[in-house]
Amino acid sequence: MKLWDKGIKMDKKIENFTIGNDREIDMFIAPYDIQASIAHAKMLAKTDIISEREQFKLLEGLKNLSDQIENGTFCIDNTFEDIHSKIEHELIKYCGEIGKKIHTARSRNDQVLVALHLYYKDNFKIIIQKTKILFETLLTLSKDHENQLLPGYTHLQIAMPSSFGLWFSAYAELLVDDLHLIKAALKIVDQNPLGSAAGYGSSFPIDREFTTKELNFHTLKYNVVAAQLSRGKSERTAAMALGSLANTLARFSMDICLYISQNFNFISFPDELTTGSSIMPHKKNPDVFELIRAKCNKIQALYSETLLLTNNLPSGYHRDYQLLKENMIRTFEDFKDILDIFNFSIKKIIVKDIDLNDEKYKYLFTVDNINNLVEQGMSFREAYRKIGNEISEGSYIPDTSKKHIHTGSIHNLSLDQIHRKLNDV
Repeated sequence: MKLWDKGIKMDKKIENFTIGNDREIDMFIAPYDIQASIAHAKMLAKTDIISEREQFKLLEGLKNLSDQIENGTFCIDNTFEDIHSKIEHELIKYCGEIGKKIHTARSRNDQVLVALHLYYKDNFKIIIQKTKILFETLLTLSKDHENQLLPGYTHLQIAMPSSFGLWFSAYAELLVDDLHLIKAALKIVDQNPLGSAAGYGSSFPIDREFTTKELNFHTLKYNVVAAQLSRGKSERTAAMALGSLANTLARFSMDICLYISQNFNFISFPDELTTGSSIMPHKKNPDVFELIRAKCNKIQALYSETLLLTNNLPSGYHRDYQLLKENMIRTFEDFKDILDIFNFSIKKIIVKDIDLNDEKYKYLFTVDNINNLVEQGMSFREAYRKIGNEISEGSYIPDTSKKHIHTGSIHNLSLDQIHRKLNDV
């Protein structure tokens, strides 16, 4: 069944090509299509476009479909083009001729738009919640390991003293920045496009404010052309926000992969969280974090993909938009798993005590030692040359006693202030 079917038989190759993976992907938006259809049916009755009896029958049929989706018995078989045609078919089967009225005053364009907006809204909220959980885990780890020093690196060369407390809370604070972008993207999709029909509105006297309130949207996308143009723009905004969070997790994963290697040997994980080699029995591979890194890098590419798909499309609907749906939905679904597995795994991290008397860390405290001389009255440039000469002559002896007490440093992590930032979001 096709909603646009006019009785002309379509070439099977063309049909398969244009449908793509819609049947599989549309299962993710099925509950939201039902939710929007319920609001639409109520609105049609409120504006006297259908009768109360017809509304009751449609709502009964939609509730029945909602129950099927919830208990896993609903499916879209290959006789249907997408979720929208399947729902209408089932309503006609359940309600008879009344079922044909559900599509009154709407198009498949605003039908899929509103379902996607509802899906994005719900899933942004889930991602926000999961990110907050990871944030709390990282701050707890930061507090637990605040006094354990960690060599800091620049250009992959030993640079200055850092700490595990500083490392964990650094990524926690970056998550707050990511949440700001996600909240902004959530605001973009929290606008009701239903009623824009094919992008130019409807001659029926529909009540768009009613469906906005019924579907719990913050506001309405008032201009019907703007509602249609939001397709692509919403996805680009969502992809940018998700890409920012993905960047944070990818970089964190890279640190973990580096620090677990024998050359660094700063951290470890229980055997059950790592994998081995088929020929090297000593191997303990951080596959989880390598896959998180790869998946997050793939997510960061999504913005470029959505930009190229939609960049110069003129106003109005184009079938190009169909290709946005699959990768956006897969990204949301993947991201929920990534956040869960990251939080589960990082909780089990084993932080090692690092022997800073090791010869390779001999120059870790040179900047602190320069600062000591400055505090004793020497100019910075003179102190820099003095320590530099000692290093060259082989007479340098590190003093590891200096404390970093300014806000956000090793010995003053400012965890309460970072937590306050999260609350402000």
